[in-house]
Amino acid sequence: MSTPEDLQALDIVEAALLKRWPETRLEPSLVRIAALCFALGDPQLTYPTIHIAGTNGKTTTSRMIDSLMHTLGYRTGRFTSPHLESFTERISINGEPISPEGMIAAYNDIALYLDLVDSKQPHPISFFEAITTLGFVAFAEFPVDIAIIEAGMGGEWDATNVVQSQVSVITPIGLDHTEYLGETIEEIALTKSGIIKHESHVVLAAQPIEAATVLTAKILAESAIPHREGVEFSVGRRDLAVGGQLLTINGIYGEYADIFLPLYGAHQASNAAVALAAVEAFAGVKLDEDIVRQAFASVESPGRIEVLHRDPTVIVDAAHNPHGANALAKTLAAEFDFESIFGVLAILGEKDVHGVLLELEPVIDRLIVTQNSSPRALPVDELYEKAINVFGTERVYKEDNLRSAITYALEQCTLVNQVSEGVSAVLITGSVVTAGETRAIIRKIKGA
Repeated sequence: MSTPEDLQALDIVEAALLKRWPETRLEPSLVRIAALCFALGDPQLTYPTIHIAGTNGKTTTSRMIDSLMHTLGYRTGRFTSPHLESFTERISINGEPISPEGMIAAYNDIALYLDLVDSKQPHPISFFEAITTLGFVAFAEFPVDIAIIEAGMGGEWDATNVVQSQVSVITPIGLDHTEYLGETIEEIALTKSGIIKHESHVVLAAQPIEAATVLTAKILAESAIPHREGVEFSVGRRDLAVGGQLLTINGIYGEYADIFLPLYGAHQASNAAVALAAVEAFAGVKLDEDIVRQAFASVESPGRIEVLHRDPTVIVDAAHNPHGANALAKTLAAEFDFESIFGVLAILGEKDVHGVLLELEPVIDRLIVTQNSSPRALPVDELYEKAINVFGTERVYKEDNLRSAITYALEQCTLVNQVSEGVSAVLITGSVVTAGETRAIIRKIKGA
């Protein structure tokens, strides 16, 4: 049990990290983090690694791999980003966020080295580089049997790419972060292919042909071993079930039937197949089917088509680009039977806002636009104008902040449900920040 002193010290650690270059400020290079890790004895090389890059589905796939490995008996470390509510979520030990005491100890281990490397580099260690290194150190100190490491952005020059992974995983690639990764699918795929290591195993989710071509060329250049969705493994069958879906997965080494996955959407079935293939590639054998069923049945993915409340139903999803919004819209249309949906949208300014709105328009009946607390949030008035261009003036409303938008949507949805035979719901989406803040707001509303 953490003491008040521990929590206070944790706040000091977070404040110190946040004073560093923010995650959004990039100077693409592995020089700084390589120097920092070298000074610490390269902790990231003391355990085997599964490394995950891609545009969408990385965090959920990481969680699935973690659950599989932990259920198989491995001591696991998982690094993901960004976080929903607490920065400790980024570093997980055996499926649980690192304790405040563990985070403090890891920070104390690296604090002096941060200053040392800063003094020798033209640019300081960034927040993301620092917290990535914290994860490496925490996993070495625990110690873990396997680390599941999610790339932050891109791959080739991402801070996580100082690992030497036995298995690389590339989830579906789409257009996102184009200001850093490139304007085309090919350019983005090339950057993400940088995580592929020589003679390693590479697990590829189904990709656009442009991405598949680039990734295949990299696999050949590195003499790596490919495992491709739709070729070496696949989702064999998918049936809707109460609270999720029932799957049959054709793995690399055999079939796995009657897998209950408590997540919604065909994209989550694909993520499950990718995760299973990654663990099979690491193990080199077919896994015990009962263990696989147990692992998937316990998977959680907060902020990903997550039902937060009933009466009325409130769903939150962290979709922040057109690819993610498309998966969300397809899932709502195919797996839920709502008479109408009140949407709440708060999105970051650098995103493809028009593309997200186009994907959501067919499934949202009334849209409330707002903004989250991020300094990068698109201002409400700008989002309102963009939303009107897609939804029309009659279907768009605006609220100054996320809490008031959620409250308004809940009130309107409740009124509709009281006079209608059908069931309406509230959907809140637009970014990971929006999803995290929504979870905290709904908790307070439920507790009120």
